[in-house]
Amino acid sequence: MHTRLLLATCVGALALPLAACNDPQDTATAQQSYGAAPTLPAPQSSVLPTVNIATAKGWPSGAKPTAANGMAVNAFATGLDHPRTVYVLPNGDVLVAESNAPPKPDDAKGVKGFIMKQVQKWAGAGVPSANRITLLRDGDGDGVAETKSVFLEKLNSPFGMVLVGSDFYVANSDAIMKFPYHDGDTKITAPGVKLTDLPGGTINHHWTKDLAASQDGGKLYATVGSNSNVGENGIDAEANRAAVLEVDRASGQWRVFASGLRNPNGPSWQPQSGALWVTVNERDELGNDLVPDYMTSVKDGAFYGWPYSYYGQHVDTRMDPQRPDLVAKAIAPDYALGAHTASLGLTFNTGNLFPEAMAGGAFVGQHGSWNRKPRAGYKVIFVPFANGMPSGQPQDILTGFLNDKGEAQGRPVGVRIDKQGALLVADDVGNAVWRVTPSARSAMK
Repeated sequence: MHTRLLLATCVGALALPLAACNDPQDTATAQQSYGAAPTLPAPQSSVLPTVNIATAKGWPSGAKPTAANGMAVNAFATGLDHPRTVYVLPNGDVLVAESNAPPKPDDAKGVKGFIMKQVQKWAGAGVPSANRITLLRDGDGDGVAETKSVFLEKLNSPFGMVLVGSDFYVANSDAIMKFPYHDGDTKITAPGVKLTDLPGGTINHHWTKDLAASQDGGKLYATVGSNSNVGENGIDAEANRAAVLEVDRASGQWRVFASGLRNPNGPSWQPQSGALWVTVNERDELGNDLVPDYMTSVKDGAFYGWPYSYYGQHVDTRMDPQRPDLVAKAIAPDYALGAHTASLGLTFNTGNLFPEAMAGGAFVGQHGSWNRKPRAGYKVIFVPFANGMPSGQPQDILTGFLNDKGEAQGRPVGVRIDKQGALLVADDVGNAVWRVTPSARSAMK
């Protein structure tokens, strides 16, 4: 097919689902893809993926997300540049990674690559990366940052951040860097030292690398997403990817801790069990309600299926050759978070501000679908926990990120509990960090 005709065909294919972007979400169907035992429909195939992205619009002046009954939300900081993750320092200062994808010359090629580039532009992800970390300080404790200053710059698509003692670590798209930090510092000017390289390269399909430190501070845990949807770039391109890596903080040596996780993010320690949990973005192009994204505890040496199977041992027939030996080892995840919700942020409620019934539960930032009709995600949810495991249905905490035209006013990404126990939410389309607290008439007690 002639190139121009091919592109015209692709654009036409894109226009059809976009024209129907105001359909209400099928709530009953969506709910079936949440929980410890989600309903998995039969897979569906198509020549081109469904594209139903919410065009990035931004918030009108003074507007904000809608908080759940019993909750209140305010802008902690605005005027940021594509904020992706937040981190709270011991003195209460808040760090926000302002970041976007690095150059990936060998990613997104061909017809599907063209579609993906268009999707990223519509979604607001086509802007250059600011490559910096900004410090937000709320000096008077009123829940609004009075100062905003550059904390660390000239990074390479930073995402994960963690402080261990006086060592501040940043996960760039291709390496973990270490910087000196002292309590109260508002800027780091010292040159960083590379602790270790991370899988990167010229494809680097899932570029976000997130970080957590072990409870004793001896290890770092880095999340690394896959280089493809389902292995289409070749299995060799997936070496040490779709995994959580355990990094020795003293030597920089690392090993694969858990694998088969297509795009893990948000590594967080569950306070009741002490287990490490992540959110995972699952594969696309198997239908509106397949495969659910999920959150799960990650076990040392465990394999979670990708790319050969999904949600345990459900075989993905697109893989050639098949690996029944690996499928037989695949572990089903702990809790489904809805198909195509792009659940990226995860943090546990370790503070004392929210009602006691929410103690130890998980807040999840759902960035929102690009290939589901009707759309899913575009909200922050809470999942209650008991005895270290999910114990009920998810509850909406922040909604309203889509306006009545189906445009994205914001898209939630990273979430974190601040020093007072409030929830912070990075919004990379709204260019804001939101702060959620219980209201005086909390209905969630």
